[in-house]
Amino acid sequence: MHQYKAPIRDMQFVLHDLLQVEKLYASLPPYAEVNKELIDSILATSAEFAENEVAPLNRIGDEEGCKFENGHVTTPTGFKQAYKQFVELGLGGLASSVKYGGQGLPHSLDIAAGEMNATANWSWSMYYGLSQGAVKTIEAHGTQEQKDLFLSKLVTGEWTGTMCLTEPHAGSDLGLIRTKAEPNTDGSYNISGVKIFISAGEHDMTDNIVHIVLARLPDAPKGTKGISLFIVPKFNVNDDGTIGSRNTVSCGSIEHKMGIKASATCVMNFDNAKGFLIGPANKGLNCMFTFMNSARVHTALQGVCSSEGAFQGAFAYAKDRLAMRSLSGPRNPEKEADPIIVHPAVRNMLLTQKCFAEGGRALVYWLASQIDLLHHAETEEQRKHADDLMSLITPIAKAFLTEMGSEAAKHGVQIYGGHGFISEWGMEQIVRDTRISTLYEGTTEIQSLDLIGRKVIQSRGELLQKFTKIIHKFCEENRENKQLSSHIEKLSSLNKQWIDLSMKVAVDGMMDPEEVGAAAVDFMYFSGYVTFAYLWAWMEKTAIDQLKNQPSDSAFYEAKVKTSQFYFKKILPRAQMHVEVINGGLDVLMQHREEEFIF
Repeated sequence: MHQYKAPIRDMQFVLHDLLQVEKLYASLPPYAEVNKELIDSILATSAEFAENEVAPLNRIGDEEGCKFENGHVTTPTGFKQAYKQFVELGLGGLASSVKYGGQGLPHSLDIAAGEMNATANWSWSMYYGLSQGAVKTIEAHGTQEQKDLFLSKLVTGEWTGTMCLTEPHAGSDLGLIRTKAEPNTDGSYNISGVKIFISAGEHDMTDNIVHIVLARLPDAPKGTKGISLFIVPKFNVNDDGTIGSRNTVSCGSIEHKMGIKASATCVMNFDNAKGFLIGPANKGLNCMFTFMNSARVHTALQGVCSSEGAFQGAFAYAKDRLAMRSLSGPRNPEKEADPIIVHPAVRNMLLTQKCFAEGGRALVYWLASQIDLLHHAETEEQRKHADDLMSLITPIAKAFLTEMGSEAAKHGVQIYGGHGFISEWGMEQIVRDTRISTLYEGTTEIQSLDLIGRKVIQSRGELLQKFTKIIHKFCEENRENKQLSSHIEKLSSLNKQWIDLSMKVAVDGMMDPEEVGAAAVDFMYFSGYVTFAYLWAWMEKTAIDQLKNQPSDSAFYEAKVKTSQFYFKKILPRAQMHVEVINGGLDVLMQHREEEFIF
């Protein structure tokens, strides 16, 4: 099984060369003193921990899974000890407020550090990952008393948090939830209901778990307009912050899953559990989006992690595995066969993985930099611009990157051949672990509807145009660059086509709203490929500029240019296929009567 190695050099390229985060941080008062030395130090510490402490537990966790007995969940061997070390290193609160025990560092640095643990062992990383969303939700919507009571323990990692949305009958349709919240005379509420698919809802790694729960007040209107948000701790918390009596929230069972077996996915029962309203009554879904958007960015990151992990394993194997001869003649004549990396088909899969990993990393880090701007930019105009870009890009990142991560994982198995089907090599685990990423935090189909319906059509194209203007400006600035000209021409054409395609879907939708649903997923894929084209052109230009300085690691920048060339010639043509599917329209999907699906 290949041992994970953190891709520090590429992370530094994205942060320092591409995004130039030092300049960004210098413009944001809370981060003005965050310099390259500190950034690289955080990356190095995170890499050492991920490689040496978390990665070795990945297969152990998959084989052992979590154990459930009498309402208690036991995590796999080594998980609890690694988490304790993680907390002691202060790695869980990198981007959280210093006031509550965090380090107050940028979100874009935090997500880079988090990528390493997530690639090394996604199941393990989920135990603290959801806590970050709970922290952000309480910070944004909680009372000062709630902040004082819960934030410091969540930030330091002494406690963990969850997100409790889904119910057995509701799935992603949150307007159908039935969990009730009955008010008490002391200002608290009795929460009763069942939630399912709750990641890290119960475990043995911390003393307390803070659940963020959606429920309905007695007089709440129907649908999503009648949902409120509550804090429900596993153990009640005394006024001085110490743990009190056990609350009446319990784990009824854990799911037996295809993948991420070391992450406890729980059925949670709330039996008149004591909870506290967070944010305004009947505005819980609005407040919850603080949590959900954070979770969606981190789920997009899982697609990057899958691509990176599968690529590392497949590349190591392809260099060593001998099979057949190169079609142009022996490349390794002293041995009985050539390494499979010489074969074009294998190289195509490896470079596809590399494109998705490095392009996805650039996308997620850039998206995280918009979070930094949203919270700390000096002008309202800058904050609004960052918020609008995030609104548009988040569903693209979540859906596209997880689908590409799933494809990259499949290539990993394929490159190993029969060995890829064997658990000892680790490739099939990546396939199983990453498959869920296209489902939770909104399926690919739901994210696609959100993109075209809410973000593009409902904004009358305003959000999309803000991003396409960025791409247009980049193309205009680099149109005379001979090394980039062919890619700039292609990107510019696709950028215009993106606007035209969105208008077509919107017009078709005016005639029949179902046309929007028919086009949504393919529109998302088209959007993802164009977004990647912009990022790869940007990375290529950055690498070309760096090569002019004749750096000692010129091979790194030359490889970046070559990978961009591969993307534009071998991956980007996929975009037009999705245009053709959109042009295929609705009728062919709806013409079957239900009884015609099976005979």
